Amino acid sequence: MKKTPLYDAHLKLHARMVSFHDYLMPIQYDTITNEHHCVRKKAGLFDISHMGRFEVSGNMALPFIQYIITNDAAKLADKQVQYTPICNEQGGILDDILVYKWHQKHFTLVGNCSNREKDLAWLQKQAAAYQPIEIRDLTDGTSLIALQGPLSLDILEDTFKGKFGHLKRFSFDDFLWDGIRITISRTGYTGEEGFEIFADTTSVTKLWDLLLDNNKQDGLAPVGLGARDTLRLEAGLLLYGNEMNETITPLETTIGWTVKFGKDSFIGKESLLRQKAQGVDRKLAGFEMIDRGIPRQGYPVLQENEIIGNVTSGSFSPTMNANIGLGLIKSQYAHPGERLQIQIRGNNYNARVVKTPFYQREIRQ
Repeated sequence: MKKTPLYDAHLKLHARMVSFHDYLMPIQYDTITNEHHCVRKKAGLFDISHMGRFEVSGNMALPFIQYIITNDAAKLADKQVQYTPICNEQGGILDDILVYKWHQKHFTLVGNCSNREKDLAWLQKQAAAYQPIEIRDLTDGTSLIALQGPLSLDILEDTFKGKFGHLKRFSFDDFLWDGIRITISRTGYTGEEGFEIFADTTSVTKLWDLLLDNNKQDGLAPVGLGARDTLRLEAGLLLYGNEMNETITPLETTIGWTVKFGKDSFIGKESLLRQKAQGVDRKLAGFEMIDRGIPRQGYPVLQENEIIGNVTSGSFSPTMNANIGLGLIKSQYAHPGERLQIQIRGNNYNARVVKTPFYQREIRQ
């Protein structure tokens, strides 16, 4: 099993560790519900060093990025971030990533840990037509932590004795901390105000401890993967392997907006154009349970005893005090107000389609 550089720090905090895509990761330190509320009301600190990180550099970096993603990186200013899928030729989602543009010859890509080897092989294969270009796997030599919650900006400024309000959503910059170079981006996957901090593996434990020790009185607490999942679900954010895989296209999910058909050729464009013209047969939809029962991934979704799809993610929502889920279902039923049934252990429970995100707050700029 792989361990992040913060493994020992998690043990000191009495984290419950679990296997997560070949990594030993903290699932929780306190209860998942308490950690969830901590992020929504105050702030939480996450270890996300398991996520894949790649550097793409060279004269052909921008044309290469444009070809492998569905979104339009040409619209990015320097030190801006963009969310996008990477698709195969059939339009299926290979991964969903963040693209960090340093300048047009230098990018950093952050993807899901489960896809690290697959992503690297795909990037290297596609790069053959875009030389000169260099692709480096940065994952093992760097660490990544996320500071999320309404107090995150105040905590960041108090800890580093500086101002970070100039960092707008989906932007980033380099900073010096204790003589060490760190990169801070105003990004996150919880639906809250937040930042993600890149640091080298030798200094991340010191950074982690500093943030927690200096801000316990303000309510900052470590948060595990359990609450990270309920937070992202409430915010309507998709999880690779649940809402996305190589057989599901962006147009069938809620991230169709990331497909920019107006730009030049990109991998999967022709297939996605055909699907757009024909219309999608299935669509990702959010739903809320009417009857008592918690939906889980893989549970059948029915309409008048006919199976019309499956639950992709489901959980109790601590913020909404309701049982919620996402499901990939026949598109004619994916409209707010539609009544459905979720089959839970052989019994059908009533639910209704609702708009997503389930929870949304105004992000402070």
